Parts: sequence; C-alpha cells; structure tokens
Amino acid sequence: MTSCPRLGVNIDHVATVRNARGGAVPDPVRAALLAEEAGADGITAHLREDRRHISDDDIERLVTALKVPLNFEMAATEEMQAIALRHKPHAVCIVPEKREERTTEGGMEVAREENRLAHYIAPLRAAGCRVSIFIAADRRQIEAAHRIGAEVIELHTGAYCDAHAEGRTDARDAELEALRDMSAFADSLGLEVHAGHGLTYDTVQPVAAFPEIAELNIGHFLIGEAIFRGLPPAIHEMRRLIAEARA
Repeated sequence: MTSCPRLGVNIDHVATVRNARGGAVPDPVRAALLAEEAGADGITAHLREDRRHISDDDIERLVTALKVPLNFEMAATEEMQAIALRHKPHAVCIVPEKREERTTEGGMEVAREENRLAHYIAPLRAAGCRVSIFIAADRRQIEAAHRIGAEVIELHTGAYCDAHAEGRTDARDAELEALRDMSAFADSLGLEVHAGHGLTYDTVQPVAAFPEIAELNIGHFLIGEAIFRGLPPAIHEMRRLIAEARA
C-alpha cells in the first residue's frame, strides 16, 4: 500500500471536558463535524462501560450526523455488542478495558481468548461492520486476530510514544522496529493495518511512513492542540505531516 494513510480523529476527550462540569458543552458531535470539515477521513469514539466520556446519546447523534465513517471503539461485552448491532457503524474496534485505567493501557489478548472472540465478532461482521482488533505489535496476537476473522488490526503505538517522550531512544527504536516488522507481517496475511495511541506531531511521521499503514487514529493530542490553535488547524498540520512522511 502506497497511498497516504487515512486520518481518523478521536473525539472522546471533548466529552471528557464536557463531563468534568456537566451540561452539554463542549459538544463532541460538534467537534466531530468540525473534524469532518477539516478533512478527517473518519471519526473514532469509544463508548466505555462506565461512560466516563462518550455517552450513548453521543453515539446516537454521531451515527445520524456524520458523513464520514464512524469507528466505534468498544470492549468485548454483550452490552456493547448489542449497541453496535443496533447502530451498525462502519467499523467497530475491539479494545481491552479496565475500570481503573486512565486510558487504554495495552492491546487485546486475542490468542488467550480466541474462541470467545471469534464467536463475539461473527454477528458484527454479519451486520456489515468492519471488525478491527486493537493489539500490540506481537506476531502471536496478529496471527490470532487473523484466525478469528478480523479484517483489520490497529497496532498500539503507546509504548513507542512513551519511550520517545521519556527520551529512552533505544526503547523507542526497538518499539518502532517492532511496529514496522509487524505492520509488514499483518499485511502479508491480508489484514488491513491501522495504528494509534499517543501519536503526536513529533512521533507520527515514522509510523506514517510504513507503507502498510492504511489509517492512523489520533485523538487526545489533537484535542489538546486544538485548545491552542483550533481543531481544524491542528488537523491540517497532522495531515500535512502524514502526507510528508508517506511522500
């Protein structure tokens, strides 16, 4: 794959700010529409079990309002499966979820739950949703995701971004090499490869340069950057960097 990766913008943390005070503002759906106008190729929203940011009503409104695809992040629970089957978003991304975590800390343990997850995603695929699994850059997990029938994997870039931020260059380079190798391996199996978590202007280009990466999902950094420069300019700059890396 040689075309420029798509950019999915995660609007969860607009809802985080709203929920800090209660009420209706800032509205994550308004942010999603601004992102769409600014050139986002898709919108990502994670409906957590504890509803700490995105709400059921947000998902309802996003499905109605968006012209670009919605990527619905969710834990592998019966409740979330029912919600996804009701709304039938373009894509569902299965992510691990723990109540005590601040953000998603790692990838799905697919190999250990292979049978359960195969049965879990079958109705979602039958309903027309593209199923993605959020996993570490690990061959065993990628092989398991392929076996259970996932069409897409999203590689967790958090460890790479953390190592970069902390100045651990050897660890950063090792994580980046694993991401590069596993992107190529997943592509060789016929999986579409996405990546995301923790990516910033400083870290996005090495990942965007991988020819197998079809989509990058970025949220927290862009919402934070929007405080200083506005959401459309923040997205424009990210798209510029992605295009430059692939060129």
